[in-house]
Amino acid sequence: MSGHSKWSTIKRKKGKADAERGKIFTRLIKEITIAAREGGGDPDGNARLRTGIAGAKAANMPARNIESAIKKGTGELPGVTYEENTYEGYGQAGVAILIEVLTDNKNRTTAEVRHLFGKYGGNMGDNGCVAYLFEPKGVITVGKHSVEEEKLFELAIEAGAEDIDTESEDVYEIYTAVHDLVQIGANLEEAGITLISQEPTKIPSTTVMVEEDSARKLLRLLEMIEDHDDVQKVYSNFDISPETMEKLKSE
Repeated sequence: MSGHSKWSTIKRKKGKADAERGKIFTRLIKEITIAAREGGGDPDGNARLRTGIAGAKAANMPARNIESAIKKGTGELPGVTYEENTYEGYGQAGVAILIEVLTDNKNRTTAEVRHLFGKYGGNMGDNGCVAYLFEPKGVITVGKHSVEEEKLFELAIEAGAEDIDTESEDVYEIYTAVHDLVQIGANLEEAGITLISQEPTKIPSTTVMVEEDSARKLLRLLEMIEDHDDVQKVYSNFDISPETMEKLKSE
């Protein structure tokens, strides 16, 4: 799970996660809107919407924002029509990169993502070139200050979690099957655990070890892609040594 956890840890250490918080609601609103458009506004009959709402609540999104996003998706309120798209490519050292976007102008977004790959040393590939390397999972993030590790392990495994990553200094990342994500999150909350986030993710089946210079350039590429307004999520399969990770976190 290195590609997910290492990138998350570096962003948190560098303050990137805090800077991102202004964009989190926008991304969640887009996801809820398109989920409601495709599957209707009733979360009981729409698993994707149910997952999106759970993620929004974990991020402390106000209920009125959630309701508004659903109504925009169902057409009860006017809103922008978003289209889903996926881009694939390679970063430094042949690292696989998978990008999910929601856009109101596919041609513009495609050109801009291609430009970012080229500008920051990557290569945009054809559809299917790296997607097979990633497996869908759910991930729940819990602050380490809020619960003891032994207690969380007991509660999470009992709830049906598949794995818990304790590598980060400040959070636990609990991995689940996608279809179990919402229920496991609800079970943890019922047990008094405060969730920082819960969302679907994709975990690489294999990883590529990246040395310091390539890692620095790769992280810059990933950062610039994530900063694009239409990008919802970015996945990669890089791994780095603990020594390199400490250097990058402090830069």
